[in-house]
Amino acid sequence: MATQTEQEIFWEGVFGNDYIDRNRSPHIVASNTAFFSKILCNVQKIESTLELGSNIGLNLAALKQLIPASKFSAVEINASAAKKLKETLPDVDIHIESILDFQPGDTWDLVFTKGVLIHINPEKLQDAYELMYKCSSRYILIAEYYNPQPVEIPYRGHKNKLFKRDFAGELMDKYPDVSMVDYGFSYHRDPNFPQDDINWFLMEKD
Repeated sequence: MATQTEQEIFWEGVFGNDYIDRNRSPHIVASNTAFFSKILCNVQKIESTLELGSNIGLNLAALKQLIPASKFSAVEINASAAKKLKETLPDVDIHIESILDFQPGDTWDLVFTKGVLIHINPEKLQDAYELMYKCSSRYILIAEYYNPQPVEIPYRGHKNKLFKRDFAGELMDKYPDVSMVDYGFSYHRDPNFPQDDINWFLMEKD
């Protein structure tokens, strides 16, 4: 394992454990199902899916309802979260490690992050983009907080733990054969299926 960043240590430890208890609700799965249903209208058949930074699997639980025939894999740094994911979704191939250490032995039709790149050390983002590109055989989905310019904002009283920027734009600049398919925004005040003011960008490798 490479030397861990402070952000990796943060999510691997106590804060990551506490996050599990704050974010486990059937309402979240319902909102995620509505969220992903909009995105999947723009894709061809998905037979394999990889989530980078899955936590306890609330995104994968939604996706399994929408594309049940897909084979699912996940990478998660927090061992407690990975254990709960395996208990709930035993058929998911889970890798308990940082996405910055993950060495893929395969490719997937859809590779995605949702609320994960915002917590990656900015100096390591290029490695994360390279991983997403390498792992994807067709589609890449980035669902994160967006800002035109890189900015760091306090996160629950902690500094250097949350960063907003144009993640999708940076990935497409890095890889010219990746193009935009669709994009959108989900609002925290949606009356039925709220999300955390998240921007999503669906891209495809040419």
